[in-house]
Amino acid sequence: MQQLPLAISPRPEPAFDNFVPGPNAEALARVRELAAGTLGERIVYLWGDAGSGRSHLLGAAARANPGLVVADDVQRLAPAEQRALFVAINEAREGGPAVLAAGDRPPAQLLLRADLKSRLAWGLVYQLLPLSDADKARHLKALAGARGLLLSDDVVAYLLARLPRDMASLQAVMEVLDRYSLMRQRALTLPLVREALAQEMLGGQVGGR
Repeated sequence: MQQLPLAISPRPEPAFDNFVPGPNAEALARVRELAAGTLGERIVYLWGDAGSGRSHLLGAAARANPGLVVADDVQRLAPAEQRALFVAINEAREGGPAVLAAGDRPPAQLLLRADLKSRLAWGLVYQLLPLSDADKARHLKALAGARGLLLSDDVVAYLLARLPRDMASLQAVMEVLDRYSLMRQRALTLPLVREALAQEMLGGQVGGR
């Protein structure tokens, strides 16, 4: 099934409040505490597949606490960068700035220097799990409700089947639907949703069910 390429607004700045936790509520809570300086542990490492939200959480933490040492995509670090992160983790254990790092796999499986891998595992380690369709459906309905809109189950199913599955795209489509519903002064029925998305496609029409 062809996905809809949407002409969407720039995605919002990453923040804790616009992160959808789903099964990652504990990881979100610990990263919030780390950024606030209230977490007893000084090192947190997040790992997960692309689109799991690790970069979002790192960006949110960096905005909340500019003094935090943040290292994303550690699997790509050059030797000098690995050394710098190794030193930062050691300093964090001695009372220096806390460290929040993220990568695409658990510490032991990273292709990094051995002493850095062991130090990334010193603190709290969380795998970020993908959101289920039920999580995404609840979030879409919550976004709609915040805008005074009502999404029926058939509309939600239609969107999840045809849109890119990342949260930024799902959030952006609500901007499209809100704007179109207001312009047409009509509720978000399935025909109206199809019409709205057809207007936003970059060359093409919305397919049927």
